[in-house]
Amino acid sequence: MRVALLQYPIVWAEPEANLRFWEEQIRALSGKADVVLLPEMCTTGFCTDRPDLAEPANGPTIQRLQALADSCDLAIVGSYICLSEQRAKSKEQRPSRLVNRAFFIRPCQEPEYVDKRHLYAHGGEAEFFAAGDQRTVIEFRGVKFRICVCYDLRFPVWLRNQSGWDYDILLVMANWPAVRIQYWDALVAARATENQCYIAAVNIVGEDGKGLHYNGHSVAYDTRLQPIVHFDDDACGTQIADFDIAQLHHFREVLPLWKDADKFRL
Repeated sequence: MRVALLQYPIVWAEPEANLRFWEEQIRALSGKADVVLLPEMCTTGFCTDRPDLAEPANGPTIQRLQALADSCDLAIVGSYICLSEQRAKSKEQRPSRLVNRAFFIRPCQEPEYVDKRHLYAHGGEAEFFAAGDQRTVIEFRGVKFRICVCYDLRFPVWLRNQSGWDYDILLVMANWPAVRIQYWDALVAARATENQCYIAAVNIVGEDGKGLHYNGHSVAYDTRLQPIVHFDDDACGTQIADFDIAQLHHFREVLPLWKDADKFRL
């Protein structure tokens, strides 16, 4: 399973410019990757106070990326600002809220969605956005995936591979600033270790519209926590991680740590 990690800057609050850029990068990966992993809020940057940037569930971002997935025969994973279908329960409530919606767009199939569960209140996300509640496992070409959206990385219970075989690869997308990058490095490694899974984690580089600097550190780990690919500070580019799923399953059979894990209900 070949997963392409795309570490680039995002143009702040400019969906069209970002979509054109991602389309160009993804076309170049046709025949080279099975899955393309984009960062969190890949069309806007981490714009938590711009409801005007929200799109309906099947808006231009999804339509254009679906057409690209179909023509390039690969899956595209990222997130965007989406208008929630949530209805108001009273006249005092707003009729809808926004969600930070992750998508897994497969060629010639309906997309699957996972809304970000943990909202980053310090960054204003909890003010405008609604939290998701679906712990979805997505299958593609015989491989099982879970999606993790940025801040969700800090919450191991939400991502726990409870049976030991729930999923094979954890896909992480983020806008994680350089000032806290040491936590990113530690948490990505921890989630891979405790879940006995492969992990591919993509962050951005550059400056955002609020003056925060991002230095990347995108990475993919194997079963022994050795980097299959990794990015240097502030590097722009695309790297492809080739995951051997048979090797992962063998690792779990030889070292079945998952059997000793504590059981719980979320």
